[in-house]
Amino acid sequence: MADNATVEQGLEHEAATLAGATETHESVEHHAEPLLLGFAPPAAVVSTSMIVLLLIALWKGVPKAIGRGLDSRIADIKAQLEEAKVLRAEAEALRKEYADKIANAEKDAAAMVEHARHEASAIVAKAEADTADVIARRERMAQDKIGAAELAAVSELRAQAAAASAAAAQGLIRANHGAEADTVLVNQAIAGI
Repeated sequence: MADNATVEQGLEHEAATLAGATETHESVEHHAEPLLLGFAPPAAVVSTSMIVLLLIALWKGVPKAIGRGLDSRIADIKAQLEEAKVLRAEAEALRKEYADKIANAEKDAAAMVEHARHEASAIVAKAEADTADVIARRERMAQDKIGAAELAAVSELRAQAAAASAAAAQGLIRANHGAEADTVLVNQAIAGI
């Protein structure tokens, strides 16, 4: 209808232009255009073609085909939604399973850490005991070495004292006794036998 009004306005405008032109040029004639079902020929052809096209589409069942296509697409979407629900349920189950595994792993890790601390304290205590034993053993060895060194020093001092005494006695005997004194001593010793 709006198209019809536009066409009529266009015709009125054309008529006014022609009327103005007729006044100026009296030789121009005005022809009335034929109408088809109340429409100007180009609009009538387009409208008629559209109506024929719609009637053919209805006759061939295009709306039913469109409906079937939409119904199949809806069915596909529903199937995809169901599959998505199943996948989501599986994902939730996996998430819960892994959350449980993580919790168990954390508990195991805490137990391992506690066990490692206990073993470390036992190793430290054993190392301290072993260190104390080694220190005591080395102290005994050092004391034994010191005692041996003292005995060796005392023995060496005795040997040096004995050698010094023998050398001193020899020097005294040489100084105090000559060959005559030795003869007298030897004779006394023989007489005493």
